[in-house]
Amino acid sequence: MSTQPPLTLFLNFSGQGGVERMMLHLAKGLRDLYGGVEIVAVKTRSRYLQTETLSVPLRSLGARHTLQSLPRLALYLRTTRPAALLAAKDRANQVAVMARALAKTDTRIVLRLGTTISAAMRHKSRWHKAAWALPIRYFYPKADAIVAVSQGVAHDLQGLVGRPLDSLIVLPNPVITPHLNEQAAQPVGHPWFDDENTPVVVGMGRLTTQKDFPTLLHAFQKVRTARPCRLILLGDGSHRRSLETMAQELGIARDVFLAGFVPNPYPYLKKAAVFVLSSIWEGSPNALTEAMALGTPVVATDCPSGPREILQDGTVAPLVPMRDPEAMAQAILDMLDHPPDKERLRQAVEPYTVENSARLYLKVLLGELP
Repeated sequence: MSTQPPLTLFLNFSGQGGVERMMLHLAKGLRDLYGGVEIVAVKTRSRYLQTETLSVPLRSLGARHTLQSLPRLALYLRTTRPAALLAAKDRANQVAVMARALAKTDTRIVLRLGTTISAAMRHKSRWHKAAWALPIRYFYPKADAIVAVSQGVAHDLQGLVGRPLDSLIVLPNPVITPHLNEQAAQPVGHPWFDDENTPVVVGMGRLTTQKDFPTLLHAFQKVRTARPCRLILLGDGSHRRSLETMAQELGIARDVFLAGFVPNPYPYLKKAAVFVLSSIWEGSPNALTEAMALGTPVVATDCPSGPREILQDGTVAPLVPMRDPEAMAQAILDMLDHPPDKERLRQAVEPYTVENSARLYLKVLLGELP
């Protein structure tokens, strides 16, 4: 049995965001490469913990919110002495830096930033922006390393901090699992896919402002005017009712299905005629990466950040302006009529395998990168 200290992943499981699924993937990849890995969670209220088999030990700090977990995380660092701690999500990043100072240990602290912060803050009040930005400027430079999930995220962070960060490195997300194709081969469970004459467009993500599904609904209305088609949205969130109302007002409700949270979305992505990412900001969009790995034609907004990098400046698949239903509709029609080569789509996302990502993360955690 190995006696080496563990690698620890620290985050708050509080919903159904992509970061939570990515950290579960990464935990398994690190375990296969390193051995001792465990997850320390602020709380464990994620649907992914209910639907996915855990590959490493999970320790809950039992805190009501991330900041409240600070003394418990500091105690964990003092008693367990992990070789490194990787934090994910902004508040967890800040608490990780504070916990090491409180614990007075030399644990290597690595932060993961998964979104384009300035874009996420764009519509916030001045006070809200300051409350978000100032702690980042203070705490992030104190970490041993910072992982950004795309070049756009890295550039945005350095602009926010106001100076170059030597500890900053860009790594691909651990998106593509060895079981992706097996999961995608499961029955899709929706009759629309049985109709070969009516293509199904699929969108996926939390039903929130970030994903901008209203633009997708307006684009879909234009596509359906040009040819028969249907739209399925995978995910849940606070905008569900307003999206249902909008579909009614646009006269497309009978051809739009809001599926809610789907534990295995991959059969939907595999069978989609086109997958559409309509976001107004991202970090590195995992659903887009997964759809491409399955060979599904895609259309994506040229939002900050990630789609342009994944789609190689639009040479692999169409990039369209944000909040532009006309351009999105035309791109969807183009993909329906002239789908790209599946192998080229798959090749574009080859760096995003769990194995490749975990190998790079391990080097960062052990101090071999950057």
